[in-house]
Amino acid sequence: MRYKLICSILLLAFSLSSYGKEKPLQRVIKESMKVVEMQSIALAEKLKRKKDQLPITVHGKSELITSDSHFWTSGFYPGVLWYLYEYKQDPKVAKLAELYTSRLEKEKLTTDNSNIGLILHCSFGNGYRLTNNPKYEEILVTGARSLSTRFRPICGSIQSGDVDNQKISRVYQIFSSIENMMNLELLMWATNQTGDQSFSAIAVSHANTATNCQFRPDNSSYQVVAFDSITGKPNKQGSFQGYSDESVWARGQAWGLYGFISMYEQTGLKRYLERAKKIATFILFHPNLPANKIPYWDFNAPNIPKEPLDVSAAAITASALIELSELVDEPLRSQYLNVAETQIRTLSSTEFLANIGTNGLLILKKRVGANVSEENMDVPISCADYYYVEALVRLNRILNRK
Repeated sequence: MRYKLICSILLLAFSLSSYGKEKPLQRVIKESMKVVEMQSIALAEKLKRKKDQLPITVHGKSELITSDSHFWTSGFYPGVLWYLYEYKQDPKVAKLAELYTSRLEKEKLTTDNSNIGLILHCSFGNGYRLTNNPKYEEILVTGARSLSTRFRPICGSIQSGDVDNQKISRVYQIFSSIENMMNLELLMWATNQTGDQSFSAIAVSHANTATNCQFRPDNSSYQVVAFDSITGKPNKQGSFQGYSDESVWARGQAWGLYGFISMYEQTGLKRYLERAKKIATFILFHPNLPANKIPYWDFNAPNIPKEPLDVSAAAITASALIELSELVDEPLRSQYLNVAETQIRTLSSTEFLANIGTNGLLILKKRVGANVSEENMDVPISCADYYYVEALVRLNRILNRK
């Protein structure tokens, strides 16, 4: 009895001494990347027989929902595989990345929407960065030409999609969403690769128009801005996916942050860095940002704190902040890294990181608010997985330099 009592006291003492101690960040990354590996490889095996299909989300507890290459999320899963290959340097993972990337090739000819930049850059872009495959270069350049057809000189912006609904199209005949900031990296890459300045001219024009027309005085952004097709002037600002036109859709803020960071890196123009810093300040110091740094799906959703959290917004923001920390001096560098670390630790917790073999084999579970539709609340999405893995790899690079 006395022996058991001593053991219990020692165990309690050990537990109390460990309480509150954070797990080393490199261990968090290592353990999380193991989950990424197990889930992603199992998903690759599951989808091999589903020709041309790529994962989107999960309905119910385990029903995996997929799409063909034309859906906006199609490039994210191949991108996850490329980042996993970069992390592990396993040729078997590279083969899987090549297989699922090949399912996207026909999108290089897409001209009916602007998602082509995001689709190709996350997949073929990462593939080319890691392999220098000349076939990937051709696909990316062709895709940049296709994306360029979406540029509307009258307003200096890239048009997002084409609106079929006649009632809506009277207002949104030409419209651009904040997501378009994510398509500019492909255009800048194409200029750097080919020397053709027309690609970068479009990217710079679009970024300038977004700066002037899409942001409020408090540095939050509207998701969508519509332009008059005759004058090119903005005639409406609003949101398709946020709570309301004047509310602040969380993922939209993350898209803007990420996109302006990329534009600064590609152009060296300080105005893009300053815009990114202003967006970061808005997000990081918003009174409705929870202590775990995972935003609610909309910063102005009416039932906070009972609203769902948006894991995709957190993952994009974390990856962007890690990158932004490399571009600024102290104290901003530490400020951005500290928030990103909190986000990564939270996303890597059992609350958000899937158990192996569950979650439709996607990586992050639940609480991924996509829009006001209930079927998109509290479900996984491949978009969140991609930026989470990118953030892990980016953070790992920084830690390995120390």
